[in-house]
Amino acid sequence: MNEQEDVERLATLARIRVSKEELPKLAEEFGGILKYISQLDEITLTNTSTAPIAPAHRNVFRADENPTPKGLWTKSLTALFPARNKNLLQVKKIISHD
Repeated sequence: MNEQEDVERLATLARIRVSKEELPKLAEEFGGILKYISQLDEITLTNTSTAPIAPAHRNVFRADENPTPKGLWTKSLTALFPARNKNLLQVKKIISHD
């Protein structure tokens, strides 16, 4: 593949129109960009780890002290729903796609 074909393919992937007249100029610019980026291959890093740096994990939730007894609020909360079908609590429709 030549550089102009590469530019055409990139333009197609990016969903932009590129005229045939623009292709040579864009191919030249594209080559210059790739040459500039290729300089990163020449960088030598010393005293660095290749392991990814991840933040330390920590628990952002508080300890669950004195939890409410199981089922304490169940009846009063489920009574607020307009309808119930076995274990399914139904709510009033508030979103319409009309």
